Amino acid sequence: MQPFGATAELGGHGDHPLVQAPLQRRLHEVIPAAELVVEVTSAATAHHDRSTKAAGYAAAGVPLYLLVDQLAPDGPAVTLYGTPLGGAYRVLASVGFGSPLELPAPFRLAVSVG
Repeated sequence: MQPFGATAELGGHGDHPLVQAPLQRRLHEVIPAAELVVEVTSAATAHHDRSTKAAGYAAAGVPLYLLVDQLAPDGPAVTLYGTPLGGAYRVLASVGFGSPLELPAPFRLAVSVG
């Protein structure tokens, strides 16, 4: 599996960089619910992203939660959570920045951060 790449613009919100991919209008596709939520930690949101948001997404039944945690205790990491049950996820995979992480179906691609 090859790492995914996309053309995007780098902008920002305050001191937080933001990557925006070009939007494509697809009227024939209906997406009933989120399949994946991605959060990027900051000093102000790290605890909230790791606990409260993860629990909320799991309770809502979002199948996959990808946390890009630049402030992880053991060094910057990308962690994929899945199999939500009872308001909690289990860790499906975790890699350090620069290593590819494979997303399962329906995505079936590898992402690399850092």
